[in-house]
Amino acid sequence: MSEIRLAAETRTEFGKGAARRARRAGLVPGVVYGHGLAPVHLNLPGHDLMMALKTPNALLVVPIEGKDEYVLPKAVQREAIKRTIEHVDLLLVKRGEKVTVEVPVHTEGELAAGGNLLEHVLQALPIEAEATHLPEAVTVSVEGLEAGASVLAKDIVLPAGVALAVEADAVVLQVIAAQAAPVEDEAAEGAEA
Repeated sequence: MSEIRLAAETRTEFGKGAARRARRAGLVPGVVYGHGLAPVHLNLPGHDLMMALKTPNALLVVPIEGKDEYVLPKAVQREAIKRTIEHVDLLLVKRGEKVTVEVPVHTEGELAAGGNLLEHVLQALPIEAEATHLPEAVTVSVEGLEAGASVLAKDIVLPAGVALAVEADAVVLQVIAAQAAPVEDEAAEGAEA
């Protein structure tokens, strides 16, 4: 995963009024915490942050006290209607540090014929990996799976240096048979009448 560099400035004003002024200026208030350090309050560029957060578990580089630091988005608060970013909590990480995150599960291939349905029991798979080498997603082949088949967490091939952070027997995907209502023949109904 590549690093996404964001310009940031330290916040000196706090409260609702200061946050509103920052948002009007196109900035998003945020806080960086972790590693036992006092929280650092920042204003981040709104558009750049929105684009960076389109990537799951984006590794961001922000300047803190004159030094570039790695951070991961921990919590993002969005406005209810417009879905704009209101506030972001960022977790400070170091190179080589292991972190636990959830990565999206993508599927490829076609299920066996017969109208089967694929159920995503886990939309995202909890994994543990080095903060600077997080995968964007894991891909699972469902080619030819029939009704009743399941894909367990231990069956998913993970990149090197990535470990499961969930029980190995946890069901990630399962194939279920489609339950269709019986279709009544219109011609038969007309003959009965």
